Amino acid sequence: LYTELFVLVFPGYRGTHVASHMVGLLMRYALDLPSAGGLGLRRVQWSANVHNHGSIGLARKMGFRVEGVRRWARVLDVGKGEGGNGVERRKGDPRGECPGRDTVGLAICWDEWEEGGRERVEGILGGHCKPVVPRSK
Repeated sequence: LYTELFVLVFPGYRGTHVASHMVGLLMRYALDLPSAGGLGLRRVQWSANVHNHGSIGLARKMGFRVEGVRRWARVLDVGKGEGGNGVERRKGDPRGECPGRDTVGLAICWDEWEEGGRERVEGILGGHCKPVVPRSK
C-alpha cells in the first residue's frame, strides 16, 4: 500500500512554510495508522527532475531518502530543454525534438516514519497543525 505525492507551489509561496506544512500534513495522513486518523500506508514516494533542487531538498528535509535515478523517465515538451538530461537523442526517435528527463526517486516507509520520521515532521509543523483523531462510535 503506497502513494506518491505531487506538490505544486506557486512562486509567491516558495521559500515559506506552505510546502513543508502541506507535505507534512499529507505524510501524516498517509502514514499514520487508521486508529490515529491516517490511512496506514506503508510507503510514500516522491519523484522530481534531477535539476529541481528545491523539490529534492524539500523531500529530504521531510525525511524522504533518495533511492535512485530513473534515466530517460519522461519525455519533455519541445522548448523544455533546460529541464532535460542533456543527452543527445538517438537517430530516428519519433519524438527526437523533445528532450528526455531523468527523475530522482525518493521515499519514506512506515518503519522510518515510526522511528523518528513523525517526530521530524511534527517539529517542522511546529504545533500549528494538530492531528485529528477520529472519535469512536
